[in-house]
Amino acid sequence: MPDIEELKQEVVNSQIWRSIFRGGLWSDTPRDRANHMIGNVWLHIQPTKVRKRALEWTYTWGLGGLSFFLFLVLVCSGVLLMFYYRPVPNLAFRDIKDLTYAVTMGKFLRNIHRWAAQAMVMVVILHMLRVFLTGSYKRPREFNWCVGVLLLTLTMFLSFTGYLLPWDQLALWAVTVGTNMAGATPFIGNAGPFGASVMHMSMNNDIRFVLLGGTTVGANTLVRFYVMHCVAVPLLLGVLIILHFWRVRKDGFSAAPYGEVTEPKIDTWPNLIKRQYVAAAACLLILMIWALMVNAPLDVIANPHATPNPEKAPWYFVGLQDMLYYFDPWIAGVMVPNLIIVGLMAIPFIDPSPKGVGRYALKERPFASTMFLMGILLWFAFIFMGEFCRGPNFMWYWPWQSWLMQMPAPKEAWSLFGPHGVGRYPTAAGLAVLAAGFGAIMVLPKMIKAQLSLIKATLACAVGLGLFILILHYGLHMDFGQGGWIFGFGLFVAFFGVLIPQRYIRNLDWARYLVTMALVASMMGLFVKICAREAFNIKYLVTMPAIYLNI
Repeated sequence: MPDIEELKQEVVNSQIWRSIFRGGLWSDTPRDRANHMIGNVWLHIQPTKVRKRALEWTYTWGLGGLSFFLFLVLVCSGVLLMFYYRPVPNLAFRDIKDLTYAVTMGKFLRNIHRWAAQAMVMVVILHMLRVFLTGSYKRPREFNWCVGVLLLTLTMFLSFTGYLLPWDQLALWAVTVGTNMAGATPFIGNAGPFGASVMHMSMNNDIRFVLLGGTTVGANTLVRFYVMHCVAVPLLLGVLIILHFWRVRKDGFSAAPYGEVTEPKIDTWPNLIKRQYVAAAACLLILMIWALMVNAPLDVIANPHATPNPEKAPWYFVGLQDMLYYFDPWIAGVMVPNLIIVGLMAIPFIDPSPKGVGRYALKERPFASTMFLMGILLWFAFIFMGEFCRGPNFMWYWPWQSWLMQMPAPKEAWSLFGPHGVGRYPTAAGLAVLAAGFGAIMVLPKMIKAQLSLIKATLACAVGLGLFILILHYGLHMDFGQGGWIFGFGLFVAFFGVLIPQRYIRNLDWARYLVTMALVASMMGLFVKICAREAFNIKYLVTMPAIYLNI
């Protein structure tokens, strides 16, 4: 019998083997473990050694690796689905039906693709949240944080472009809602501010027409979304993922040492790699169980002449749709998401503090943590309201209420400032009031030099608001229900828009301070507008219908 070790040595040291694999016979030494990381096409993007904190499940939760793994699952399952799908309106729905009921394992394949896409959106959001809470966006990782924000945006857009492909009623009208928001883009949208009046945009040449390939969702739209979903967006996403991993490798893992900075590191192979493989295997198992237990939704074939009630965007965009109750489409569908993207990218450059990098340290970064978490909670609050609390005609239904129950017609909303016949007061006065309010929030925290006590200042604001509401009640006969909205939202805006910034960021240089406060004031503006609609049924604070500009 041949000696197994000698035979193994000959194979490993042969010219064919050495031409494929970099390295000789494996021996469990630090040098071989490092060579295994450097010489592997998948593993070399990670460092050869990491700190112990990076191995903790409760530090990274494996979210970065799981995001990439879900992308690979989507690519593999998507390629297999392409063999059975034709992007033609009269064939697309039939192919999906065949996949569901005729093709062997077709339903399972479609289910796992659908749920992996939903999971990837959620995991990428959670990964961004983890990176923020551990301060991993700070120097020298600012650029990689911006790349991560783009990856989150593209992940949601990738899922959105795939929403249309089943060509059922759910897909058709979800995409219709989403693309209608694009038509409200300022300057380049037919229904957006300055679009028709200044740039002469129409339904035949604006940004919505570019997305749809026509004036309505049709055959051209299906082809365009198919190409974007299967080719363009995945290629761009893949390039950015490579760049993201490369920068993680070059910038270093952010995990802080337990003790001194000179704390010795441990080998990535096998300590970190085995954890990543276990996380990927667990993720795949959950996906498979999910795909076996829950079927991907499939409505009746798309019919542009039968509008469902309610018609909703995908869940990750339905929060923007819910904002349409409070804001004009150009704000809810265009300005808010773009402001979120720009604000997220600006975070590393307006937060110069070196504290709290590489560990969960909320107390070391109270202002940044408070504002970021409040933004996340606000985003998911709108998603919850849009997904579970909006029924027929987009009326408010509690989750436990039946949609068969007819709700009373809403009161007619009115505009506060606008041209004669539209608003009660002149447009110029409205713009002056908005500018004064926005400017006051912008500069007030900086102008108050002495650091205020949060408890005492909050109590003073509460007393002042209470007296103001009493004056309005007895002087203008305003009911206490409206006063409750003013008190709650007024105190909220005063606390988070003035008192918190005054305590923590008033000593920033003017450039960082103004950018930070512009983002804070924009967020507070959302609450002011919600209060105006709920308390007084004000649809627009300022309206200028001639140029489609409503605030």
